[in-house]
Amino acid sequence: MLVAERHKKIIEIVNNRLSIRVSELSEIFSVTEETIRRDLEKLESEGKLQRSHGGAVSIQESNSEIHFSERVITNVPEKKAIAKEAADQVNNGDRIILDASTTAWYMAKELPNIPLTVVTNSIKVVMELSKKEKIEVISTGGKLLSRSLSFVGPLAEQSISNYHVDKAFISCTGVHFEDGLSDSNELQALIKKQMMMRSELVYLMADSSKFGKRSFSQIYPIQEVDVVITDKKIDPLEKNMLEENNITVVTTQLTNFQAFQERQLPILKSKNQKLRLRR
Repeated sequence: MLVAERHKKIIEIVNNRLSIRVSELSEIFSVTEETIRRDLEKLESEGKLQRSHGGAVSIQESNSEIHFSERVITNVPEKKAIAKEAADQVNNGDRIILDASTTAWYMAKELPNIPLTVVTNSIKVVMELSKKEKIEVISTGGKLLSRSLSFVGPLAEQSISNYHVDKAFISCTGVHFEDGLSDSNELQALIKKQMMMRSELVYLMADSSKFGKRSFSQIYPIQEVDVVITDKKIDPLEKNMLEENNITVVTTQLTNFQAFQERQLPILKSKNQKLRLRR
């Protein structure tokens, strides 16, 4: 295959898949990874794609993010049920972090108007919580990603690093036992990692469709999660593996998500119940 033809095919693949790793392209075209890196460098200089750590992302999809308006209509019953379970775990006076996921936005809607401090990089969450005068809201600032209506980048990460909170509530694109939590957007992955590092307890809000999947950018190992809130469709083997890693698993009732069965999620009070040093 001629170099020009390979370049054309690489662009097609990246635009179709939104993101891909160097190792995958090397296998597809039966050339060395060094050759692929040179290809990507040239294509980036021509403005045809964007290189990222370990691969490339499509410039047509704003760093691979799916638009908020599309995400907000995906798996709605599961997300709303998960969000309500998560909101039930917030106590008067808590300091919490919410990411820019649609589930976090649903959770913001469910939070009661009680004294809380909420740190977030989500414009949608900020707008929702602005209606609740007892909640103190801290926005990270940073680089705006219009597709997710969120702030990312060094300024946002630095802002998160200035705080220590009781609980972080995050979501992600993929949950895998070997590769951990991952996201399609590298900048989102970096800020979610910072959120986990600055939290006493980490709650993962993820519907069952996300388990067993790998996305482009790794966030953190699954072992760094304290509680997983998911739906009843989660594979029993995956649930058992989580519990074997000392992760509390809570499944929500989806038969009628607007009036699903109320359950009390075990409240973890401190790291003494699960010793782990965050670096």
